[in-house]
Amino acid sequence: MRFPALLVALALTVAALAYVLLPLFAPELETSGVAMVGDEILLPLPSKVTALTVEEVILLRKSIREWRREPIDVAQLSMILWATQGIVEYAGFGWYRRAAPSAGATYPLEVYVVVGERGVRVGAEYLRAGVYKYDYMRHSLRLVKEGDQRVELWRAALRQDWVRDAPVTIVLCAVYERTTGRYGERGVRYVHMELGHVGQNIYLMATALGLGTVAIGAFYDEDVARIVSAARNERPLYLFPVGVPERPHRATFEDLRGLYERLRGGSREPTEPSQPAVEQPGEELWGPGQHTSG
Repeated sequence: MRFPALLVALALTVAALAYVLLPLFAPELETSGVAMVGDEILLPLPSKVTALTVEEVILLRKSIREWRREPIDVAQLSMILWATQGIVEYAGFGWYRRAAPSAGATYPLEVYVVVGERGVRVGAEYLRAGVYKYDYMRHSLRLVKEGDQRVELWRAALRQDWVRDAPVTIVLCAVYERTTGRYGERGVRYVHMELGHVGQNIYLMATALGLGTVAIGAFYDEDVARIVSAARNERPLYLFPVGVPERPHRATFEDLRGLYERLRGGSREPTEPSQPAVEQPGEELWGPGQHTSG
């Protein structure tokens, strides 16, 4: 009777070891649509997730600088990143068309994501704090630097608090040579045009998802490049903090209709102030080194 008992004990031991060890060798671990493949994070695939029309999103788009102390969801981050450089179709001859137009399909932009501590929710857990680089071909992220870099980025961005306080900041960099190699100096202009296309995509997708963002150009280029571990030929051009708005913007087409009716009737309320107004932050803030294009 002792031999069968030993077999049962051995079988139970093997089963217990398999339960513990097999997950370590599994090729993928899925959590809320996220799959881990080695050091790569496969994001949830793009899908229709909002109910707003394009007209409503354009109406509601506004620069937001105050955030609730809440994370964003990984599915929201996935959709915003897809809107920056994600693939929309295979166009043939090895060419994949992306979410924003690019001169000659040269696609000079690279996308980094600075994720704060408990900044991106993944099911019941959170994405590890650090800097990630977006892979448009696989719609995935790879960690390039560990640790919460928001305070460093805040310093590099002239201490604009909305950078420090947002759970996530998207950093857009450009490799100018991809476009200037084909179009010469004119390509610098084309790179900046594409940057604007992508920036508006970020605004509109964030708005459609109930999030907020603000375009930032005021920062020290070299410091931002160091913080995100950008390659030497990748020039930081734009920052987009993203978060849950403290006070969501509200607007209706009825209000817009009334505004146009007043303007057409000759009324320009509110009237211009008699004293010079205190300058307020614009939707885009330009800073040191930002306009250099090398």
